[in-house]
Amino acid sequence: MSHLAYLDAGSGSLIVQAVVGGVAGAAVAAKLYWRRLVDRFRRQPTDHR
Repeated sequence: MSHLAYLDAGSGSLIVQAVVGGVAGAAVAAKLYWRRLVDRFRRQPTDHR
């Protein structure tokens, strides 16, 4: 029994777009969470009068 698979140009483009979109989304999410983490440990300015 032989199974043949065919991917046309549209399918390949869709896969590439999904991978690029996933990487971009992960990068944005990582940047937001990194900023929250850094802000939590950053020293708060003290009010000297």
